[in-house]
Amino acid sequence: MPTQTTPQVDVSVGVGPWPGPWPDDPRLDPELLAHGDRRNVVDAYRYWRLEAIVADLDTRRHPFHVAIENFEHDFNIGSVVRTANAFLAREVHVVGRRRWNRRGAMVTDRYQHVRHHPDPDALGDWAVDAGLPLIGVDNGPGSVPLEEYDLPHACVLLFGQEGTGLSAAATARCADVLSIAQFGSTRSMNVGAAAAIAMHAWVRRHSFGQWPVATAGT
Repeated sequence: MPTQTTPQVDVSVGVGPWPGPWPDDPRLDPELLAHGDRRNVVDAYRYWRLEAIVADLDTRRHPFHVAIENFEHDFNIGSVVRTANAFLAREVHVVGRRRWNRRGAMVTDRYQHVRHHPDPDALGDWAVDAGLPLIGVDNGPGSVPLEEYDLPHACVLLFGQEGTGLSAAATARCADVLSIAQFGSTRSMNVGAAAAIAMHAWVRRHSFGQWPVATAGT
């Protein structure tokens, strides 16, 4: 009979058990203090409880949102969520199917608020109520170069399905649609890469140099 093996922990990642007396801080997790913290979090959040990390992030999230259409179980949604967490987006909106492949998120969906909308009109109505313009990103006819566009401070960056791009219904609800300059032979780039470029463009315009990276605990 095959024997059951214990999963190996990569001790090169993170930190081990807390040395010495435990600090008196309610944000810290006793389990992590006792056994070490091997999570993919910045050093400032080592040993913190998940809920404490989310609460701290909520105090300084950026005012831009990210939305992506999900009509064919797009595997790139996890990557978009992970990047949205890295750039501290306010929320990620999944439009279409509620279920999506979380593997690419690398558990960052635990730290990132994710909202669902059944279709583009539902997202558009929510954005109107929230006072946020929908800014589509798609290299289609009539699109405006992202490199020349002044991204609003508060907005929703909307991305379409991998391969097909923004749906007609989504495009109709956008205030503008932006393109990303490309110079090679392929017609389009991976939507996860496009989302990262657009989010970084927002950061360069509105946040670069204002906040230090990972201010938690300082």
